[in-house]
Amino acid sequence: MGCSKPVQGRDEKPLPKFKKMRLVINSLSKTYPNGVQAIKQVSLTLNEGMFGLLGPNGAGKSSLMRTIATLQEADEGTAYLDEINIMKEKTALRQVLGYLPQEFGVYPKISAERMLDHIAQLKGVASGPERREMVGYLLNKTNLHRDRKKFLGTFSGGMKQRFGIAQALIGKPRLIIVDEPTAGLDPAERNRFYNLLSEIGENNIVILSTHIVEDVSTLCTQFAVICNGELLHAGDPDKSVMEYEGRVFAKSIAKQDVEKYKSEYSLLSTQLKSGRLFIRVLSDAPPGNGFEPASATLEDVYFSAISSRVDINTI
Repeated sequence: MGCSKPVQGRDEKPLPKFKKMRLVINSLSKTYPNGVQAIKQVSLTLNEGMFGLLGPNGAGKSSLMRTIATLQEADEGTAYLDEINIMKEKTALRQVLGYLPQEFGVYPKISAERMLDHIAQLKGVASGPERREMVGYLLNKTNLHRDRKKFLGTFSGGMKQRFGIAQALIGKPRLIIVDEPTAGLDPAERNRFYNLLSEIGENNIVILSTHIVEDVSTLCTQFAVICNGELLHAGDPDKSVMEYEGRVFAKSIAKQDVEKYKSEYSLLSTQLKSGRLFIRVLSDAPPGNGFEPASATLEDVYFSAISSRVDINTI
């Protein structure tokens, strides 16, 4: 006997569709008391999925993340997570926020399992069975289940980082902010973390702040480049790379010739290997002079964006 799909009755309402979340940042600025302008008129729109925020150390990434996470006030501008006014409705934002800062402390004489249970209670998860299920799931996902009874003070740097990821995900947050999350993780842990973030990003907004281009190219469907507090580029990683295809050329040169090439070409990056310097340049036409075509990468997009703000020898 064949099966047929149930037919929706005339008077039945269609199943509700969950509204896609959106984070809209408009002209956000922040200057610290020492005069450093960490964020300069930054405007971004983030949809559900993984969003990578790229920039060198000191670019303003952490300042932007802290402002969105309501840990510091902005001087100017607005930020809305759907209808939540982040600047004015801090409690409402924190109820749907998961945050992993670049540096965080742990209570040394409490186990990972107990600490996660305590954080779950603070986030309003009242049911004991629900907390146990949630904590067990996160311990498994972050590969800490075997060490769940150990005191946090005995954890290695990588284990503490994984614990930080677990605590950020308690309470099923809709906006997750992770600042330099793969620092201290070995390749296997990094890969596991990639998979976890990708899974979470399917139905939430996940902001990944990093200076590691590979993290963004591996995970993110949207990204932006920030340097000296300014937004320099924003878009889709793959489309951005395609715009550079056919315009990147590479060559090996002697180290002492780098200044000459910097003055003659639009230098993207340099890499020292076996006493030779390998350079990549951006050019709309083949530059000749021994340069060979090279496949464009997200690193080329990134270096091109920040080249006017950062000395190429410091990249």
